[in-house]
Amino acid sequence: MSADSPLILLTGATGYVGGRLLAALESRGRRLRCIARRPEFLEPKVGRAVEIVKGDVLEATSVARALEGVDVAYYLVHSMGTASDFEKEDREAAEIFGAAARQAGVSRIVYLGGLGRGEDLSLHLMSRQEVGRILAACGVTAVEFRASIVIGSGSLSFEMVRSLVMRLPVMLTPRWTRSLSQPIAVEDLIEYLLAAADLKVEESVIYEIGGADRVTYHSLMREFARQKGLRRLIIPVPVLTPRLSSLWLGLVTPLLARVGRKLVDSVKNDTVVTDDRALRDFAIRPRGVPDAIARALLNEDRAMAATRWSDALSSLGPVRSFGGVRFGSRIVDSRTVSVRCGASRAFTPIRRIGGETGWYYGTWLWHVRGFIDRLFGGVGLRRGRRDPEHLVPGEALDFWRVEAVEQDRRLLLFAEMRLPGRAWLQFEVETDGDRSTIRQTAIYDPVGLWGLVYWYALYPVHVLIFRGMLGRIAQVAQQPVTA
Repeated sequence: MSADSPLILLTGATGYVGGRLLAALESRGRRLRCIARRPEFLEPKVGRAVEIVKGDVLEATSVARALEGVDVAYYLVHSMGTASDFEKEDREAAEIFGAAARQAGVSRIVYLGGLGRGEDLSLHLMSRQEVGRILAACGVTAVEFRASIVIGSGSLSFEMVRSLVMRLPVMLTPRWTRSLSQPIAVEDLIEYLLAAADLKVEESVIYEIGGADRVTYHSLMREFARQKGLRRLIIPVPVLTPRLSSLWLGLVTPLLARVGRKLVDSVKNDTVVTDDRALRDFAIRPRGVPDAIARALLNEDRAMAATRWSDALSSLGPVRSFGGVRFGSRIVDSRTVSVRCGASRAFTPIRRIGGETGWYYGTWLWHVRGFIDRLFGGVGLRRGRRDPEHLVPGEALDFWRVEAVEQDRRLLLFAEMRLPGRAWLQFEVETDGDRSTIRQTAIYDPVGLWGLVYWYALYPVHVLIFRGMLGRIAQVAQQPVTA
């Protein structure tokens, strides 16, 4: 990478599309800078060549600092999940960013907005398009992409479809599920964003982009069920307002009700491509819905293995909830403890977990769970562990399987006991001075309603065991070192 190559600034690098774009830019050797409110959460995800600056798009000073020397800026932030006035926040952020980009001499802004036309657009779509107009009017050439549903493992729309189909054998689908959309695979969206950095344009331009097929949410659910080999009865109904739909989504899918409301509002209108300029100006030919869903399902577990749940949890601040916090289609229960020791000592009891050492708390409960697992044909606790001190990816650990190990930093275990879903247990250690923070995260991917019943029925027991385990790990970590 040459020091003279154009510098790219990426906002929203911790988001879904931003994270995918970050990896793609890195793999192509682009000179890259990211702005993040919490740089410490982004640093583990990037290589040493990526510069990270602390900042917030609502703070003019930090935005100006991040844009110094930048040639192309990707603007991929919006406030869909905020409980406050998201339109006002998005407007202010765009005005600050546009003014700072003009002052810094940025040659291009690339922005991802929402697809839709007409006067009856949702507040969310109107806000996304207003941001595009603000950026285009700031004096810097802006390339705006307008997209409908994004299909990819972990995307908001895909996770909603996945959760509904996986959990509900019978679905009553309201009118908004029959609106036309033109979904685009996340891989094709990233290709458009990458190409925009070098696109030869002299003035601001808007591109409507979408996949090869025009479908409804109804059709998406049927195609997902077909590829998963599931029989689902889908019954259209003329009722269920956007507000009721959002509350319903909050109960049966991982979406927060306020995010669900904005999503439902956005898809109640047709969101299809009406201008084929993107097909004329780019060599990209987006794939159709069946291929996009197949790729999303193929990448689902791969994305899961690479996910750092603590990044998202920490960015939320204090979170109080019963039953865990929902991310994507999974339920996440996480807790931390601070210990007065370095990373190596904090991680030592973690790498010794299981086998003869045991699980630090509620030993008899672990043995009961192992006994029940054997009754149902599972592996139980009989396998133990290969080595009392060292773990390697792929080896068995009681009724877990080691998925990832990072020395003195992270251990990820996948559950191989019998249960109505999939589960992971993760431990992470972060050090600051003479203290370390140990984070323990239980991740559960329920299958069907029985999967949810299992989780919530046993949640009090899980809390008891996991809290006790983490507390005992902290005690052991701070004990004097012995031979």
